[in-house]
Amino acid sequence: MIGVDAGRGDRMALAVLTQYRMATTEQMHRVIAPSVRIEQTRRRLARLRAEGLVDRITLPQAGRLRVWFPTPYGVQLASEWPEMRGNRPSRTVSDPTAVRLKAGHTLTVTETALAFLEDARRHDDLCKPLDWIPEVHHPIGSGEAVIPDALLYYERGPADGDRGPMLRAFVEVDRATMGPERLAAKLPAYERLYRYVPTLPGRRPTLQEPALEEWRRRYPLFPRILFVLDGTGPAGVENRIRALRAGAGQLTPSRFLHDVPVLAAPLADLLHHGPSAPVWRPVHDPDQRVRWTGARVPGDVTH
Repeated sequence: MIGVDAGRGDRMALAVLTQYRMATTEQMHRVIAPSVRIEQTRRRLARLRAEGLVDRITLPQAGRLRVWFPTPYGVQLASEWPEMRGNRPSRTVSDPTAVRLKAGHTLTVTETALAFLEDARRHDDLCKPLDWIPEVHHPIGSGEAVIPDALLYYERGPADGDRGPMLRAFVEVDRATMGPERLAAKLPAYERLYRYVPTLPGRRPTLQEPALEEWRRRYPLFPRILFVLDGTGPAGVENRIRALRAGAGQLTPSRFLHDVPVLAAPLADLLHHGPSAPVWRPVHDPDQRVRWTGARVPGDVTH
C-alpha cells in the first residue's frame, strides 16, 4: 500500500476504527495523537480513505459532523494483526446506513472510552487505545450470550517500583433509549455468566479436571461491571440506579454481588471529574460514592 505508514500511526488509526467501529475526527485525534495538531489526524484519515481502508459519512442533524468507519478492505487487513486479538467486528461495521443508524450509541461508547484513556494518561496508569474492546461475545448457554458494550483492561500505575494491579471491567453505556427495567435486566444475564459452566460433549468433570465456569478461561477474576448513564437528567439517573438496585435484589442467591463490584455513574461525571474519581455508586448501596479502581480482593494484582 503506497503511502500508508503501516508500522506506526496509520496502523494504529485503522486498528482503532476497526475495533471501535466508528469515531469522529476529533475523537480519533484524542485517541491516537492528542499531542500533535488535529490537522495531522485529518491528513492521516484522508490518506487512509484514499487507500480504500476507511470511509466517512456526514451527519447533517449534528452540524454536519463527519463520522469515520473502516471499509471491508480495512477490516480484513486490520483483523489479521496480532494486536486485534481476533476481535473481528460484524459485516455491518462497514455499511454506511448501519453506521448512520448506530452513530448515536456507538459514538457515546467511544466518548466513554476516551474518558478512561485520558484519565489514565493524567494519572500515569496504563490504558492503551486497544485496551478498550467493544462487543466481546460471552456465551451463557442455550444459544444466549452476554455482549457488553466494551471490555476494558486498565493497569494501575506502579507503586514502589512494582507493577500496579491489572483491572478489568465490563462497561455498559446506557443512553436512556430503553426503560429502567430493561436496563436492570442486564444484571441477571451477568449473574448467569458468572456461574455458567459449559457442558463438553463426551466429557465429565473429575477431581483432577473439575468443571470450570466459562469466564475463568479468559479472566483470573470476573471483571467489574460499570454502568455509564447518559441521555437523561439527575432524576432519570436516580430512576435507573434504583432500578439496578431492585434488579440486584432479585438475583438468585449467590456470591455474585459479593465477589463482583457492580457500579453506576453518569457519563457527565466521568467527563467532568474523570472515571478514577469517587463518582461511582454501588448498585447494592447507591448512597455511597466510590472509585471504580478501589481495592477489591488480593487477586486484583493478577496480570
